[in-house]
Amino acid sequence: MLAETIERWNEMARAFVWGAPMLVLLIGTGVYFTAKTHLFQLRHMGLWLRKTLFSCFTGEARRKSSGGVSPFGVMCTALAATVGTGNIAGVATALTIGGPGAVFWMWISAFFGMMTAFAENTLGMLYRERGKDGAWRGGPMMYLKKGLHSPFLAGAFALFCVLASFGIGNMSQCNSIAGGLRGVFGVPPQVTGLVTAVLLGAVLLGGLGRISRVTETLVPFMALFYMGGALFVLWCFRANLPQACGQILSAAFDWRAGVGGAAGYGMMQAIRIGVSRGVFSNEAGLGSSVMVHAAADAKEPCEQGMWAVFEVFFDTIVMCTVTALVILSSGVYNEMLYSLAAGTPLLDRLLTGAQLTAAAFSAALGPLGGGFVAASLALFAFSTLLGWSYYGQRAAEYLLGAQAVPVYKALFVAAAAVGCVMRLDLAWALSDTFNGLMALPNLAGVLALRGEALQEWKRYRRANHI
Repeated sequence: MLAETIERWNEMARAFVWGAPMLVLLIGTGVYFTAKTHLFQLRHMGLWLRKTLFSCFTGEARRKSSGGVSPFGVMCTALAATVGTGNIAGVATALTIGGPGAVFWMWISAFFGMMTAFAENTLGMLYRERGKDGAWRGGPMMYLKKGLHSPFLAGAFALFCVLASFGIGNMSQCNSIAGGLRGVFGVPPQVTGLVTAVLLGAVLLGGLGRISRVTETLVPFMALFYMGGALFVLWCFRANLPQACGQILSAAFDWRAGVGGAAGYGMMQAIRIGVSRGVFSNEAGLGSSVMVHAAADAKEPCEQGMWAVFEVFFDTIVMCTVTALVILSSGVYNEMLYSLAAGTPLLDRLLTGAQLTAAAFSAALGPLGGGFVAASLALFAFSTLLGWSYYGQRAAEYLLGAQAVPVYKALFVAAAAVGCVMRLDLAWALSDTFNGLMALPNLAGVLALRGEALQEWKRYRRANHI
């Protein structure tokens, strides 16, 4: 009875949090900063790529002071949190619920979300402060408290962040790891839970320094691993790529329902699912990545904001698009639609997300496809654990002080073990709500302090003759 009551209230809250007003607010914030910076993400694409991706090849991005964290390490930690199961299972779910057009609206949300991420992370750098250990501390809590002068909103953000970190940032990810390894390799969830907890605990003991060192290795490896497999599949089905791109563009503006009305999606459904999945994947506007970017050993707020721009670009424009094209070009999506339209949902089992992606890879890789997706899910989900563990630590420290961090770490590791062996329908739904609730105080701070973020960009432009 209690669980049903909680579920009912949570569904109402989630409908508001991820409803049209919130999505308009998220996109609208990005539109505002895009207009005010005169299409920064396009006009200065060469600049932010040079300061981020290309700087990795010169060594500039890895420079840090003794005990500090390099901008590259910070970016990898933030990407670890954003590049997760949503890039594999989330994209498939978006296609199933919102149709191919949802991918186009994911692009739109990412395009404007790049500027929301730029603004919030620039503010995070402006309002960060040194901790007692000499390391930088920051996040939306800082600019909500010191800039907006609202300890209440700062505390609300931190509380929602802690709660979300145990759900979307932990137990749901572990459940995905356990489910994938059990389904493909027959690994018992108890074993997965024990191994995951041990590995996670070993990394957390080393603090942000060790987390960043691990993610600096893990994130590039898992990205290259997944992209390599995906590009092979796309090469196998290269003849279908024009049709796949055509599906995305035509369905994005099609007011009619899907094939035979079976799928039940149209333009409004595609917009709603595409935008929400885009935000869910890259987290632009939620404020989560600000906590790790503020810890970077960097001097220029705007340049650190550019790393956030690159994260959104890579997570959604690159990774999510590749997954969508793999699914659409492989033919499994069309086969599913035809089965549904005929009233014989032979591929019903593919509607759960990761299975649809696995079927697409299997169309080219054969029996190896399922194993490839399961291994990718495990890597992506574990990286998300690492990123969100730091977010939760910083939020717990803000709420309860430094003494709360060891307790938080212990609970986080225990939750990872539990998440591998239990059903998490309600936990996932609750954490989804808390994740969205983080955006409310964060966007209030970003919009209220918008002048400071824009003024910093103007200062940077003048100083660098841009």
